[in-house]
Amino acid sequence: MMMHVTLKLFATLSRFTPDSADSYPIASGTTVKHLLEKLDVPEDDVRLIFINGIKGCLTSTLTDGDRLGIFPPVGGG
Repeated sequence: MMMHVTLKLFATLSRFTPDSADSYPIASGTTVKHLLEKLDVPEDDVRLIFINGIKGCLTSTLTDGDRLGIFPPVGGG
């Protein structure tokens, strides 16, 4: 069964954002890690994962309608 999620890739990861990010198709059982692999996002470039505003991880399984936010390490000072 095909599902759809909303993707937001921030800062240096924004270049990996697909055209269909507002309604990105995924298969049932897709994890964050699988999705990042499909988008060619280097795992080492990912620092924070939020699913529907709640902290997630690479092994989190996505469900239909989820809002996924991916952040790189952010420098500051």
